[in-house]
Parts: sequence; C-alpha cells; structure tokens
Amino acid sequence: MASNLFSLDGKVALVTGGSRGIGKMIAKGFLEAGCRKVYITARKAAACDAAAEELGPQCVSIPVDISTVEGCKMLAERYLSHEDKLDVLLNNAGAAWGAPFEEFPESGWDKVVDLNLKSPFFLTQALHKTLKASGTHERPAKVINIASIDGIRLNPQETYSYHASKSGLIYLTRRMAARLIQDNIVMSAIAPGAFASDMNRVARDQSDEVAKRIPSRRIGTDEDMQGVAIYLASRAGDYVVGETIAVDGGVALAQMGV
Repeated sequence: MASNLFSLDGKVALVTGGSRGIGKMIAKGFLEAGCRKVYITARKAAACDAAAEELGPQCVSIPVDISTVEGCKMLAERYLSHEDKLDVLLNNAGAAWGAPFEEFPESGWDKVVDLNLKSPFFLTQALHKTLKASGTHERPAKVINIASIDGIRLNPQETYSYHASKSGLIYLTRRMAARLIQDNIVMSAIAPGAFASDMNRVARDQSDEVAKRIPSRRIGTDEDMQGVAIYLASRAGDYVVGETIAVDGGVALAQMGV
C-alpha cells in the first residue's frame, strides 16, 4: 500500500555527523518515520550525547572520530556491540575549508578529503557484512551519502578540497552502488543546497539574503531534507541505485542557465 512506501518501521539506522545540522535533521526524521533505533556519531562526545538525549530514548550516541580508517573500524565495532543488523547507513559527517589558491594548505586538503571522501568508503566497507546480512532482494539495505551541490556546480568561494571531495563522492557513489547492489545494498546520495547549519553559517545567519539567490526564494528546511532522506531510506527508494538527488531549490539549474 502507498501508506507503507515511506515507512521505516522497525528499521535501524546509523547517522554520521548526527549531532547537528543536516545529520541531526535526518536522524530526527528517521525516528519520526518509525525507526526502532537511530545511532548517531560525531567527533565531540558531549555534543553527540546531548543530541541523542534531545532526540529521545530511541536515539543512541556513539562518539567516534571517523576521519581515519582506524576510526571507521572503531565505529563499526562499537555499533556492532549494540546491534547485529544495520538497515540504513547515512554518511553525513563532513568538513569544509576555504583559503586563497596561493595560500591553500595541505592541512585544509587532507582534513576535508579524508572526512568527506575517504571515510564514507571505509565506513561502508567496515559495515559491509552487516548491511549485506540485513538486505534482501525484495528489501535492500541502504547507504546514503551526503554530497553537496558544490559537487555539481561551482561555488564562488575558494573551497578547493570541498569541491573536489563532494564531486568525487558523487562519482564514488555510482561506482560503489554498481558493486553493492550485488549484495542487496542500495547506495544513493543527496546533494544539499543552502540549509542552516554550523557548516553553512551564511545560510543560518543571513537566510533572507541567501534566499534572494535561490530560485525557490528560500533556504531549505528540516522537512525538505528529511523528506528526501526518508524517501531514499524507505521502500519508496528501493529502485534508485547510484543516483544523486539535488535538494537545492533550483540553484544548480539556475547556474546552468535553465
């Protein structure tokens, strides 16, 4: 029935970068859509614990720094100490760095690319067996990567490693999706535009000004992000393999002159 298309009843999800911003929005949406448990992780333990407490008893905090392969393996081990299945993995943890071309540092490259591009691969790898065991031909497990419209179109800011990592993640999603579908795991991605968050402080603090540059004439809301994430995580998105959905109010299209 259509009423069950967007249900996550009984599902278990893990959201990286879940203590704030888009990750927290989606974690809340997953809980409201019926998830039995939503585990969130973030580098800062106090913030992760506080977010889980705010989201309620079905949300569990597992603070880990996943910017390294060792961190990804540690998160997988800690998760598996709680659960023996994983229905939805949301790779959301990310970082940004801006600096003029002449001054852009190696640290600004490595920090961003490690977290935005390397971690989604190695965390998915670390949880592969669990995802494979949870998915079936009829109801696959899901991996959703949070990319960015900066991986689709140029932002005027000099965020070189961010642009590279997010465009790379979009194509990595396609490559991994082609392999993981063999194991009844569907991978897809979301490319957000302007949403209020600590990472996008301009959208958060100057939303009216930012909205003037968006064809939809507003920044994204929690519901805008929750809607597409629930769609991809639920039965409704089972046949969407390797695709990236832009959720940007039309910004990428406007830059293309459409």
